[in-house]
Amino acid sequence: MKSHTVEKIGGTSMSDYAAVRDNIILKNGRLAAGEVYQRIFVVSAYGGITDLLLEHKKSGRPGIFALFASADEEQSWSEAVECLRKRVEEINASLFDDAELLARANAFIGERLADTERCLGDLERVCRHGHFELEGHLDTVSEMLASLGEAHSAWNTAQLLRKEGIEARFVDLTGWRDGEHLNLDDRIRRAFADIDLSRELPIVTGYAHTRDGLMKTFARGYSEMTFSRIAVITEACEAIIHKEYHLSSADPRLVGEMQAVPIGRTNYDVADQLANLGMEAIHPRAAKGLRQQEIPLRVMNTFEPEHAGTLVTGDYVSENACVEIIAGRKNIYALECFDQDMMGCMTNYDRTINDIIARFKGNVVTKDINANTITHFVANNLKTVKRIRSAIGEQYPDCDIQVRKVAVVSAIGSDMKVPGMLSRAVAALAQSGISVLAVHQSMRQVDMQFVVNENDYESAVKSLHQALVEVYEHGEAICAA
Repeated sequence: MKSHTVEKIGGTSMSDYAAVRDNIILKNGRLAAGEVYQRIFVVSAYGGITDLLLEHKKSGRPGIFALFASADEEQSWSEAVECLRKRVEEINASLFDDAELLARANAFIGERLADTERCLGDLERVCRHGHFELEGHLDTVSEMLASLGEAHSAWNTAQLLRKEGIEARFVDLTGWRDGEHLNLDDRIRRAFADIDLSRELPIVTGYAHTRDGLMKTFARGYSEMTFSRIAVITEACEAIIHKEYHLSSADPRLVGEMQAVPIGRTNYDVADQLANLGMEAIHPRAAKGLRQQEIPLRVMNTFEPEHAGTLVTGDYVSENACVEIIAGRKNIYALECFDQDMMGCMTNYDRTINDIIARFKGNVVTKDINANTITHFVANNLKTVKRIRSAIGEQYPDCDIQVRKVAVVSAIGSDMKVPGMLSRAVAALAQSGISVLAVHQSMRQVDMQFVVNENDYESAVKSLHQALVEVYEHGEAICAA
């Protein structure tokens, strides 16, 4: 293992260049001390840009990709391209005060946008012919669009840092106009073959073009996969993610900033539980490589650079059993399948229902099984859930299928083997007048999940945090390093 670090900067952080420069790149006078190098930076697109390119991650508002995939007319997606062009030029204008460099920045991303618009127009015209179907090309379209955001931010950041006297190098993994279809590891190896980390600071696109498609495989977690594989392949001593917030005991917006406590230490198991709830410290597949190579992961707050952040390792277990974080997820649909004939045939029912959910790309957060009922709690939109329900009904006409919107709230920790913790949690919810619809706790005791009415989500998080976290004096961090 070498002495360098690989560091990923999130989209919200990227949108504040001064904070990135001062709190991450030049922190503690690194340039003057000659310590600015021996680091690799993997950057996300500026905040909101990927939403404009694909679709809004939370609201589902269509971006260029969604409009192109469903548009009856060219106008809607082409107008979205123009909106994106205006937005990236606004960002460029806010970053570059040198007219010549601003013109180069606009020309760089402008050329790629022009190429993209031309490709989409050509593809749309080709697919009007009966022998070509648009559906078969949409994965490639999403990959092409996703690459634009990170190319934009990485190019800009490299140029801005060069103005600061840093030998920054733009490392483009997007494969733009590159006819070679490499796998991710080979593309990374080729890009870093001639980079000298002792005197160059690579600024790398979070998106990488691969033979199988990074978006297709990892969806919006693609930049974390790029980050992880770079750390593994270059044998980094530590992987660091810079976010706009600490990995804390709960969402400060729900429990209050004074009540939420940063987590100093945890393990990759806890990170997986968070990812299951859509609150990724890191994508599970990305964490796998780091864990296998025993590369520690540190999650830091860009805007509090003096804080050590959260150190995630594979072998960590808290010295004293405790709850480290209360996390949850709204917009969950409980898909309950009841059938008297299920008794004795549970395995067959379970396999068939799982296959149907997988066919529609259902995201299962957790599930219940008893003698004649299987309930899957899925994090998908209602349209997808209705399709799943219909397909199950076709397979099992006598099955009574109920759909209900709920929320899942979890208490998570690296070691929660404390007698009575589950009863304390349930009592806290009961005292707040919250009806528990389902409870799950595995024998490994790293998390407890409570299914509640969606209207009770915020109250459930607050109640569990008060009962399981706030009753202890944790100081500046839970399980501080």
